[in-house]
Amino acid sequence: MKILNFGSLNIDLVYQVEHIARPGETIASSAHQIFAGGKGANQSAALARAGAAISHAGQVGPDGQWLIDKLADLGVDMTHTLVADQHTGHAIIQVDQAGQNSIVLYAGANAHIATSAIDATLAQFSSGDILLLQNEINNIPHIINQAVERGLTICLNPAPFDPEILDYPLDQVDYLIVNETEAAGLSERPEGKNQLEALASSWPRAQIVLTLGDRGAEYRSNADGFRLPAEKVAAVDTTAAGDTFIGYFLHGIAIDMPPRQALTRAMRAAAICVTRPGAMDSIPNASEID
Repeated sequence: MKILNFGSLNIDLVYQVEHIARPGETIASSAHQIFAGGKGANQSAALARAGAAISHAGQVGPDGQWLIDKLADLGVDMTHTLVADQHTGHAIIQVDQAGQNSIVLYAGANAHIATSAIDATLAQFSSGDILLLQNEINNIPHIINQAVERGLTICLNPAPFDPEILDYPLDQVDYLIVNETEAAGLSERPEGKNQLEALASSWPRAQIVLTLGDRGAEYRSNADGFRLPAEKVAAVDTTAAGDTFIGYFLHGIAIDMPPRQALTRAMRAAAICVTRPGAMDSIPNASEID
């Protein structure tokens, strides 16, 4: 079984602030750092650090070659990532004193992946392999439809949420991993208002994971359903917590861990992640989890 992550690669510009800037407000930053990021890249890094054999497909500009090199150094197969004639995607991230963040995202090369490149990549994978997707690249519906034709198991993290996601072929998704904001958008229900039940009703074939931040996570499938509490830690930066969780959870599923065990391990990894600054660089290794 192989895992292919078709996802974004970004350069993260991180600013430490006293509080998140309000509309019309100009604030000072006490520190500035540059990190490798993007939900796709972070999740590939988490999968690699969890111990998975992971291939990443995506696109950067000439200024993003160091992102390819960094992921390759972590053990990610980067042969399906292209260098295009656009700027690499980037994010401007404010991190406040409580470790909470606010993010402005520019898609860049992530939004210009050609269908021909998608088809050429998916041709290297077959039935039983796992495809991981987020919502920071273009042509997601095409990727899902082509993956279905090849018999891939599809895991979707619809982040960041956009109403156009409701037009994606979500009935073909095998694993749907959402936080409360994404669940609210998909279910059209406010946070905490039976979102999981609404999602399970709309997409009954999917195994659904709802992450709840410091309150833990919930799991629902046709065969099982449970909620697990989060581990208590002092958060420094929550930027890559969700990506770390997804990488570790999906690795667990790929090696046939029961969902409860995979979820427990994923939450432990996310708990360690938030005690460190940055995105990709804050993701723990499997030895720290186990």
